[in-house]
Amino acid sequence: MYYTEETVVFWNGEFVKAKDAKVGLYNQTMHYGNGVFEGIRSYDTPDGTRIFKAKEHYDRLHYSAEKMHIQLSYTSEELETITYRLLELNGLKDAYIRPLVYLGENMSLTPTQDVHVVIMAWEWGKYLGDSMLKVMLSSYQRPNPNACHVQAKVVGHYTNSILATTEAKQKGFDEALLTDIHGNIAEGPGANFFYEKDGVLYTAPLGNILSGITRATVFEIADELDIQVVEKFFKPEEIYTADAAFFCGTAAEVIGIAQFNDYKFPLNWEDSNSHMIQRKYKRRVAFNEYRNVYL
Repeated sequence: MYYTEETVVFWNGEFVKAKDAKVGLYNQTMHYGNGVFEGIRSYDTPDGTRIFKAKEHYDRLHYSAEKMHIQLSYTSEELETITYRLLELNGLKDAYIRPLVYLGENMSLTPTQDVHVVIMAWEWGKYLGDSMLKVMLSSYQRPNPNACHVQAKVVGHYTNSILATTEAKQKGFDEALLTDIHGNIAEGPGANFFYEKDGVLYTAPLGNILSGITRATVFEIADELDIQVVEKFFKPEEIYTADAAFFCGTAAEVIGIAQFNDYKFPLNWEDSNSHMIQRKYKRRVAFNEYRNVYL
């Protein structure tokens, strides 16, 4: 699914076949989850293959590495150049890109200078699909920000996401929505959350959530469209008065939510400001898909 015999990855300074990249069984990332990563997309645009907000993603990778005491030796600019070359070597245009910084053999609970960098890319559709989602309130909460760096994209944090998504699917939902330690709505397992009420968008403030790059793009687009966005803490009960809602993230892009628990959002998705955000986002990342759409 992710690679073939001919797939090339960037691994520790070289471009090698994915099948030839070997990882030691005693590496700290596999045993303790101390590693950092990014999720990035490239798009086939009228101007050629373009990586969307590569600098922002690689700057966040540096932030995550710093928080986890990992020495990342490549600059954001170097990583961007490497990634374009990787796409070229694999003949990819519309692609999902996964940089991963993992650590070498170390069974202690201390930092190590043995740092490895791998960048992979493959064709991958929207993570949550194209259909409106049915979402449930998770019994799991997002990690306590006093226990770990929740704004860093750390490998080990995603066990929480796996638990929440698995629970949702086992109960017949498409995805989960999690609260923070105070019972306020935080985010999804792999995407930020917005809801719409009377044309205004609401979302959780930073502090208990990942600082999403797609989330920041939604703010930019909303400003361009003169749509008000309010950051605030809110309980799950407040969603039951909302008109519409959506998730956003690099893998998911912008995807509408039809239902939260038993509550079906009353506003027709195509009539919502949230839908305008979705359409504008698609134009932003791959203009050729929506070149005849006027917003």
